[in-house]
Amino acid sequence: MKASVRLRRVLRICLPVAILLPFAAPRVMFGQSAEAIVRKVVGNELWYSDHDHSRWMYEDDYKSPTKDLVKLIIQTPDGNLSEIIRSYGHTPSAQVHQADLTRIRKTVNSPSFRAQQRQNERHDDQQATNLLKMLPDAFIWRIDSRENGKIRLSYHPNPNFSPPSMASRVLASMSGTMVVNERQMRLEDLFGRLDKPVEFGWGLFGHLNAGGTFQVIRSEIAPNEWQITETHVHISGHALFFKDIGDQEDEVTRDYHPVPADVDLEKAQQMLLSGEVARILGVSDPFVH
Repeated sequence: MKASVRLRRVLRICLPVAILLPFAAPRVMFGQSAEAIVRKVVGNELWYSDHDHSRWMYEDDYKSPTKDLVKLIIQTPDGNLSEIIRSYGHTPSAQVHQADLTRIRKTVNSPSFRAQQRQNERHDDQQATNLLKMLPDAFIWRIDSRENGKIRLSYHPNPNFSPPSMASRVLASMSGTMVVNERQMRLEDLFGRLDKPVEFGWGLFGHLNAGGTFQVIRSEIAPNEWQITETHVHISGHALFFKDIGDQEDEVTRDYHPVPADVDLEKAQQMLLSGEVARILGVSDPFVH
């Protein structure tokens, strides 16, 4: 795993937590502490993620130093399929499109390829679970405001917390804010900034620069259905032999539509390549005429 944290999956959690109670009455009393609010929100996010079996199709706009892609994504119980419809603001080249088609067909037809994808996702999910569970203890929390149905909290590192991993060291070195939907006690916005450089091996093996930021924005795309709709990660530094490390990425998703329950990978492939997904989302697929 990179020394910098890939926070875009922080809330895509697939691990049940036995010690957390299922979602019940969400509202909190005004006398409840900031830490108690954070624990309630974390518990809700973990519980809902474990019990959420909804599937969606949507548009994904992703930018990094090496990629600038717009994709259409459709989710199925056996994995997700995606098609690149824009590359650096233009129609993808024939070579890019052919490689995309090869990847789509490999996902549908190769169980071993899907198994490797699921293994990678499980690793990411476990990392995300661990980081999410850290939030109440890794920071000192304070309620800044409570208005218009939102609770705004701020946080800074807890000096008594001992990060158990390199990834947690990065997260635990940040200060920032959290915005909570008070009616549902769901997380809407999480922002963090590295207060100071983070060094690995006394700086011999690498460091992350102070001032790096991340932001995760979540939206209610349907009643009681929440998804990450924006991720912004800008963290930089150097590793051994002066190789640049870090994440510089911005991802925005939009136009969520539910996927029918009977859609499997083969049906999803048909919907994607025939242009049906594009028509449902109201976008243009340059490869469908």
